[in-house]
This record gives sequence, C-alpha cells and structure tokens, in this order.
Amino acid sequence: MSPADLYGVNTPLVTPHGAGFRPDLGALIELLDFAAEGGVRGVCVGGTTGEFVHFSLEDRCRAIEAAARHNRVPVIAGVGHTTLEGALNLAVAAVGAGAGALLIMPPYFFRYSQEDLYEFLLRFADGAPPGVPLLLYNIPAFTNDLAGDTLDELLSSGRFAGIKDSSGSWDLFVRLQALRAHHPFVVLMGDDKLYAKARTHGADGVVSGCAGVLPELLVGMENSILAGDARRAQALDRRLSEFLAWLERFPAPLGIKLALAERGLPAGLESAPLGSTTRRLADQFRGWFREWCPVVVKEAAEAVLELDERRA
Repeated sequence: MSPADLYGVNTPLVTPHGAGFRPDLGALIELLDFAAEGGVRGVCVGGTTGEFVHFSLEDRCRAIEAAARHNRVPVIAGVGHTTLEGALNLAVAAVGAGAGALLIMPPYFFRYSQEDLYEFLLRFADGAPPGVPLLLYNIPAFTNDLAGDTLDELLSSGRFAGIKDSSGSWDLFVRLQALRAHHPFVVLMGDDKLYAKARTHGADGVVSGCAGVLPELLVGMENSILAGDARRAQALDRRLSEFLAWLERFPAPLGIKLALAERGLPAGLESAPLGSTTRRLADQFRGWFREWCPVVVKEAAEAVLELDERRA
C-alpha cells in the first residue's frame, strides 16, 4: 500500500476476547466490517486500543492475519514490543499475513534515553521487511516519549513513511509540519482532540479510537473539513468533545468498549475488574450514550448528505 492510502479517517480496533485472553477473531471481523461500512480508510490491529499487551505473540499474529485476509480496508499492524527481536518477529509475521503498513512504538515499560530510542527504531527499520510503509508511533502516555529532536532525525532519515502522533502536543505538530517542508512524510493524528484543528492545518488524517465506535461522526467531520464547511466541522467537533469528556473518566479503552456494546457490537470482556465507583459511572455513561448516539449519528449523516448534494 501507499502511505497516501491512509489519508483521512483510520481507526484502531479493540480486540474482543473471552476468558483466557484469546482474541475472538469473528468478533474482530465484525468490528472491522462496521468501521469499513462507516467509511474509514484503514484499520489498525494490535495497537494501544487493541490492548496488545494482554496477548501472546501468536495471538497477536492471528488477529492481524484475520483482519488482513478479510481485506475490506488496508490493515496497519501494531508491532510494538519490549524487545527489538519481538517487534521484528511481529513485523515479519504481519507482512506475511498481508498487513499494508507497520506501526512501531518505542519499547515500553522500562525507561530509555533518546539515543537508545533512536537506535532501537533505526535498527527496527533496518530489519523490517522491505517495501512496507513504517509508521512511528509516539504515545508518551503509555511508553517512552519521542522528543522532537529524535523525531527530526528519524523522519529525516527517509526510513519511515510517517508518524502517528498521540502526544496531544500542538507544538510538536507544528514542528512536524515544518520538517515536512524538507523531508516529506505522512502525519496522522492519534489524539482525537487535535484532529479537526490539525487536519485544517495540513495533517494527512487521523487514527481515531473514537472512529471505531462512531465512524459516522469522524467521517462526517472529515468530509466537512475537506469541503471547507467550517461551521459544520466545528459543530461535529463539539460532539466529539462531548464523547471524549466521558472517555477520559475511564481507563483506556473501557469507554470505547462500553459504547460498542451499546451499539450492539461485540466488545468482549473487560480486561480488569472494576471498582464500584467505575461500575456506577459506566451505568451513567450507558444511559447518556443511549440517548446521545442516535442524535449525533443523524447529525453526521445530514452533514454527509448535504455535502453530497452540493457536489452533485
């Protein structure tokens, strides 16, 4: 696949599972179909939203293979691991299964210097299967932060097709945009809060966790932005902010799973037991989402319909 195939709205899929943390591949494909029918350009399997840390290397490969063989939309394979060997083994298996791009984060859990992170990621690029776009994954909330200088060096090397930036830093986005003037690469936002603003200012797209449960909303925003309909885009962005305000009250990706279940989609079991306060909050969220979701889906559909009528 070409990096341009990822322009627009992409989404990371949750990994539904039962007892024993074995991926439910049938449920995963149902989520993929839902996202594809909602208009997303590509899906990420095995990323943070997919809770990859809970699964064995074998099961991670099985999930990537199932999604890639289904072939509805391009699959970005998350190949993050604590070791270089593990990340490369996943990369080889993912490409062999048909993944269209690889998403590589720094090694997680233990802390490393920026020089160490640079060396890890450059060696990953050296050992990864050739001909497949490599995307850096900057998500400091869950692993080592990639500093601006380190990203400058990595992205200037020509070894990486682009970056999914989940840092939530507008200053970093501005820096990446300036670097692109000299070294072209794809910028995908990983923080939904910045998506509308960044897309308006030149980002190529988003890898949005919210799009996995609300593809209509994110695709409606994307179409409004591309059409120059700032009023409509801002209105839908406010709706997205309402949803994000709820998600921030839960451990990731619990809020996404709760919302999927309310839409009649298979989210799988919770990954950790919840305290009484979180359970009560989940009940409140379900009630709110049940009323909120149909209204927002209708508003997003109206936005798409209006834009289609203008084009016609």
